[in-house]
Parts: sequence; structure tokens; C-alpha cells
Amino acid sequence: MLGSRPHSISVLEAHERSAQGSGVLIDVRTPAEFSGARPMGARNIPLDELERSVDDLRSHEEIYVICRSGGRSAAAAMLLAALGFGNVVNVSGGLLAWAAAGLPTEP
Repeated sequence: MLGSRPHSISVLEAHERSAQGSGVLIDVRTPAEFSGARPMGARNIPLDELERSVDDLRSHEEIYVICRSGGRSAAAAMLLAALGFGNVVNVSGGLLAWAAAGLPTEP
């Protein structure tokens, strides 16, 4: 689906899907932000480095993008969709919603 508009899911759904191994959770915050609390199992690819990392992402069934509150992840999802990814999902509310829902984080 070239150029398709990515959709969003809740942090609960993103946690469930990524825990089942159906996709990869990408945190697009800066390395300094990522070094603090982050969703359990998330991989860090900062938004400004995302375009250089697309080859690494092509093998994943789904790509869940998350940031602090949802703005950067929405931009990342749109960027990946524009690059031809039809399997990109924005995680609504970001890490703030993730933590508020009591989902697992790592330091």
C-alpha cells in the first residue's frame, strides 16, 4: 500500500501485539530521552535517523512507532508510509500513556 495513511492504536494494543512478537516497537525519541524510561522491548531509532534505517525495518510484519506523547511518532509513521511501508502503526499517547497505563518500562 504505497502512500497509505498509517493508523493509530492504543498503548495497550501496542504492548499486546509487540509482546506477541507480531511486530517491532520503535521509539523515535533521542538517545538521551531513550536512556531514561522506555517501553519494555523498544528499539531506539531517533526520528532524524529513521530514513537511514529503512532497510533494517523492511523485514518486520508490523512497525509500531512511539515517542513521548505521540507527535514525533505520528510524523515517523507518516514518513515511513511515504517511503512505501504499509505496515506502520502510530502508538497514541506515547510513553506518557504507556506509563499511565502501568505497562512495563525499563530504565
